[in-house]
Amino acid sequence: MLSETNPDPFPTPPARFNMAAHVLHRADDLGDKVALAVLTMGRADRWSFARLKAAVQGTATGFLQAGLEPGDRVLLRLGNSVDYPIAYLGAITAGLVAIPTSPQLTAREVEGIIALTAPKLILRASDVACPPTDILMLDLDRVQAMQSLLPAPFHFADPERPGYIVFTSGTSGTPRAVVHAHRAILARQMMMQDWYDLRQEDRLCHAGAFNWTYTMGTGLMDPWTMGATALIPGAATEIAQLPLLLKRHDASIFAAAPGVFRKVLGLGIPLDLPKLRHGLTAGEKLSETLHEGWRAATGTALYEAFGMSECSTFISSAPSRPASPVSLGFAQKGRRIAILGPTGPVPLGEEGTIAIHRSDPGLMLGYLGDETATAERMQGDWFLTGDQATMDATGAITFLGRRDDMMNAGGFRVSPMEVEAALIDHPGITQIAVTDIEVKQDARVIMAFYTGPAEIDAKSLENFARTRLAGYKCPRAFYFVQDLPTGSNGKLLRRALRPIYESLS
Repeated sequence: MLSETNPDPFPTPPARFNMAAHVLHRADDLGDKVALAVLTMGRADRWSFARLKAAVQGTATGFLQAGLEPGDRVLLRLGNSVDYPIAYLGAITAGLVAIPTSPQLTAREVEGIIALTAPKLILRASDVACPPTDILMLDLDRVQAMQSLLPAPFHFADPERPGYIVFTSGTSGTPRAVVHAHRAILARQMMMQDWYDLRQEDRLCHAGAFNWTYTMGTGLMDPWTMGATALIPGAATEIAQLPLLLKRHDASIFAAAPGVFRKVLGLGIPLDLPKLRHGLTAGEKLSETLHEGWRAATGTALYEAFGMSECSTFISSAPSRPASPVSLGFAQKGRRIAILGPTGPVPLGEEGTIAIHRSDPGLMLGYLGDETATAERMQGDWFLTGDQATMDATGAITFLGRRDDMMNAGGFRVSPMEVEAALIDHPGITQIAVTDIEVKQDARVIMAFYTGPAEIDAKSLENFARTRLAGYKCPRAFYFVQDLPTGSNGKLLRRALRPIYESLS
């Protein structure tokens, strides 16, 4: 038998569709039910479904009054606040293409994004970096004021039209703009049973910031689509406060990167969470040690999922189908997935590349401005993820590693080439290579190795990196070496950097 799933075809989306309308389709019926609570150690800021929908549609009115038309792009340079998802959904409501970006990005990084995406409007908080530009820009006060405007109708049109653009680090070293259609939201329905076990009465707490794509999907869009309540810790929340907030606000599901669960366990305090049913993890492989530690401390299980910016999360374990500790989980119901070799799906048990069928509604439309890169990821009817795995007779998928050298820093996938390209301009560096290294169990960080005339002060290198890269992309340490490891063809061997680290540490 071959390593391939063959589910029934996805239902055809409506001929006229709007992603934001789908997310908020229960708002009128639920009215005063709490859709979102922003958690603090004081009083939580609560948003009912009615208030949320009104703010989203009012924001859409503001965009239209600013002269924007369906298809125009809106760049979000906002911080960790509820204004972020409201602006995001407001843009999509009006038929605009939302471009959410991390506030950690530097002005230099945003300059490249602007050049590629050509937005008609930028929403910017004063403390978020953005280069000088002639593009129309609205500050946070104006963005918040739009929430009180009369509601604009949802713009219904072709479900295949672009709805939003997210950026991902590519193996080329340059972040790629991933264009998603409105119909991408439909793919998330498979997660609700086959990962979350999400119910309308749930109160799902996501530990991430409002502007992280993991938070936006799992923490906000999906609970709202289901009619459940989303709980998001406020921007100033510390890890030590999370257990009390989870208990105080009756969280039934807790979602975070594995590192957050690790830090909560590291507090060494009793975890009394009587309403918690289970936890959700994504962004990096969940270790058996962490899972068992969480189960022992809380009496609840963790369920992990695998996905990527180019497609929604599509492999997962769930309460209804738990996976073994070594497995990622199973293809969600309705997902057509294969483990591919050079000629197609490989036999069960053999290694290959995880691939998703082009019919998946969660699959991207393509990389903006890069048709070649889009075509390179397609093999016939399959989109290649670049991640290696095997599938067994039960359908369980075991992750074996990355085909490329992509790094994982706290749940964020980062291209080493992007980091190297940003740092090679330092006048004291002649060559540089970066990789992520496991410095202790379940903790991976980015390390840099460089050559040059002489060793450079580490603080100087750190400061240089932070002017050119978002914080999560910056190396945590720099090592001066005489030579970088290369193969017989002169190609850099990033996997050979770990022994160098071990010899220097």
